[in-house]
Amino acid sequence: MCAMKRFGTFPIAVPARRLAHGTLLSAIMIGGSVVVPSAQAATDIALSGRYNATSLGNWAKTNDAYHDEATVRSVWTINSSCLDAQECRGTVTSDQGWSAPLASHDGQQWIVKHDVPNWETCPDGSPNTGQQVFTFVPVDNNGNFQAGSSTLAGRDKTVGPSGACRVNKWLAIEMPFRLDKIS
Repeated sequence: MCAMKRFGTFPIAVPARRLAHGTLLSAIMIGGSVVVPSAQAATDIALSGRYNATSLGNWAKTNDAYHDEATVRSVWTINSSCLDAQECRGTVTSDQGWSAPLASHDGQQWIVKHDVPNWETCPDGSPNTGQQVFTFVPVDNNGNFQAGSSTLAGRDKTVGPSGACRVNKWLAIEMPFRLDKIS
């Protein structure tokens, strides 16, 4: 049996028996200090390998209102290296046919940005490009931050241009996102 837990503002499915453990762990950690990874940990935070990437459409929000979208699954090949415990760069190549830069500026959160051509089509048939931004951190089985974890979670947000389709508001779709290391 699974329960839903929030990671930041995003729900993550976790086994119910682990939810109680995560709540206790969260209570213990409140009031604790944030520890910045040491320079020796720089090689531990770099991401490299193949990952299953999943954007959960059943928890999607369109312009801040929940609205089901298709769940999107793909395989990412990630190569990165770190200058120190906070500054990392690399490349993501998706089996969906795109490649994009990958970066982390705090040793915890990773960011991938790329353009999606023909993402939003207007009623007159004209296409607009959206910018897709993935942000994610390594997490444990309870959805809590855990440096070095082979599971990462966060969000996938795509935003169209303001003024597209003669509407002075951009279309924004945001979904919970998860990466699971394959190899």
